[in-house]
Amino acid sequence: MDNKFEILPSELRTWQGREEWFFNRDHTDTYEQWYEGRYKRAEIWQKRVMEQLVKSDPRVQKLLEFGCGTTRFSRWWKEIGIDATGGDISPLMLSQARHLFSGDLVNADSHHMPFKDHTFDSLAFITTFEYYKDPVAVIRESARVAKYGIAFGMMNRNTTKYIRRRVQQMFGKNPFYVTANFYTPKSLIAVIDEALEGRDYSIQWTCTGLPKRFPVQQWHVPIGDFFGLYVRFNDVES
Repeated sequence: MDNKFEILPSELRTWQGREEWFFNRDHTDTYEQWYEGRYKRAEIWQKRVMEQLVKSDPRVQKLLEFGCGTTRFSRWWKEIGIDATGGDISPLMLSQARHLFSGDLVNADSHHMPFKDHTFDSLAFITTFEYYKDPVAVIRESARVAKYGIAFGMMNRNTTKYIRRRVQQMFGKNPFYVTANFYTPKSLIAVIDEALEGRDYSIQWTCTGLPKRFPVQQWHVPIGDFFGLYVRFNDVES
């Protein structure tokens, strides 16, 4: 008889019919260290971009971040004056988040958010939207839960690092992006337009993640490792 104890049973390590790195403790346990190391500079610019976009809509006071992971960004929203709640499908991520984050957390699937209509002012996805097999459904669900807008922080396909990531995967060196679908601002806007057909909304976006010695670190050109995009709903009363 095999008495081996598993923290997360094998049948719970898949989502959307495929295995995902965020159900593997070898990866989730080192997630915070990754941000504190070589990714630190990138995170600073990502937060700067997301603050500009979300704070441009003064109606946003209360936000739900889905795919919050260990709450790197969920903790930060409060620093810029936004009350945040975190949601994630991975119990391993949330087991760390509960020790790091003082706000509310929910273990749920973003395709079926356990909240009433317009519970939050905005909804945010930070480097997590890339993993959805049905992005249109997720955006529609987000538009139900969020009253004023949706924020996206995305890994950009228009970057030299895209090729490096895919080569790493071929040699089994990078498990984090195996199931990720990388977007550009243009391709994400096409998905948004399909999901929000009939709605009145406006879109802002900007890119960062440029080489350290590049003359600028942020621009409205669709090239860079990261882009932020905000969908503002114009058809709701404040």
